Amino acid sequence: MASAWQSHPLKTHSLISMAALTPTLWSIAPRPWPERDNTMAQKPKLRIGLIGTGFMGKAHVFGFASAPKVFDLPMQLELHTVADVTEAAAHRAAADFGFAHATADWRRVIEDPEIDVVDITAPNALHKEMALAAIAAGKHVYCEKPLAPLAADAREMAEAAEAKGVKTQVGFNYLCNPMLKLAKEMIAAGELGEIRGYRGLHAEDYMADAAGPFTFRHDPAGGGALADIGSHALATAEMLLGPITEVMGDCVTMIAERPDGKGGIRAVEVDDVGRAFVRFANGAQGSIEGNWIATGRKMQHDFEVYGTKGALAFSQERFNELHFYATADAPGRRGFRRIEAAPDHPPYGRFCVAPGHQLGFNDLKAIEVAGYVAAIAGEAPEPFNFRAGLRIQTLVETIQRSSRERSWLGVPA
Repeated sequence: MASAWQSHPLKTHSLISMAALTPTLWSIAPRPWPERDNTMAQKPKLRIGLIGTGFMGKAHVFGFASAPKVFDLPMQLELHTVADVTEAAAHRAAADFGFAHATADWRRVIEDPEIDVVDITAPNALHKEMALAAIAAGKHVYCEKPLAPLAADAREMAEAAEAKGVKTQVGFNYLCNPMLKLAKEMIAAGELGEIRGYRGLHAEDYMADAAGPFTFRHDPAGGGALADIGSHALATAEMLLGPITEVMGDCVTMIAERPDGKGGIRAVEVDDVGRAFVRFANGAQGSIEGNWIATGRKMQHDFEVYGTKGALAFSQERFNELHFYATADAPGRRGFRRIEAAPDHPPYGRFCVAPGHQLGFNDLKAIEVAGYVAAIAGEAPEPFNFRAGLRIQTLVETIQRSSRERSWLGVPA
């Protein structure tokens, strides 16, 4: 009998998949990790079941593989079972990634009493059903972003996890970058003075081709550039400056229709570009943009912060660098200077003892995994749990509603 996942209309995709909430991440991943007996037999096992083996599924596996080698984790990670849309795909992924078991029915992952953590990297519309089933079974849940298509769904998931007492994690691994931690520390220490302005942008071009097909990312329930990648810009903004209290949104559809993959055409209702003016609780103001038709941009997750004493500039396309401008510099000597990632910026030194040798995208996933495992072991709070994921979805929906109503709106607490 076919599983619900197999019969889902999205199965043809290969499963590629704030203030008070986000700061805990920086008390976990970059902290000096305790030295402990490295005898694996003395560490409790944490058995992982992965649902989805596309782009993000593979990234999560890299995180699981690297984290125990880079950090002294309190638990031994075991890749137990992987699920994909067909038996062949699942068994191929098991062989490639090192899982002991494979299945085409994701429910078998949840029902298996040996599995401790269910890791969901399936299409967005399936997150809620899978996560709620895993929570009901008493599993910890690691879910790639967005947590759910709608804030109401995300709230149900967060409340279910809290009531059950399981540990949760939403995949926002860009927040794990040591350079973002440094930026947050500099802002908090007053090195930029009073913060006046902020600009945040996440731009890519994977939807720039108008001949590209209609995908699950275009689903009117939870789709669009703001939700898909603007969510990263929102999470970074709140991590650095604290809660956003008011928004004025402008969400625009530039490609009105796309091929439906069946010889026809389907209308597009979601935004290709989602922008917002924002006001922060600390008095700063700024803008946020999510854009998936930015021709030529592959990973422009950028921000600039402007203060009375200085400014910061960052680009994910060169994410081992942070640029700092200080008004205290002598006239004729002023300009942005580059700070290169180094062992002085934990946990960079866990990966490499030499400055300038650089971390990569999958290293950020390893940092995220390490923080989550520490939370499961009871050593630290959850880095970015379902409640934090709900916060981001609430921001997205408030911006979308503001765009429809053409007015400033307050962000619900």
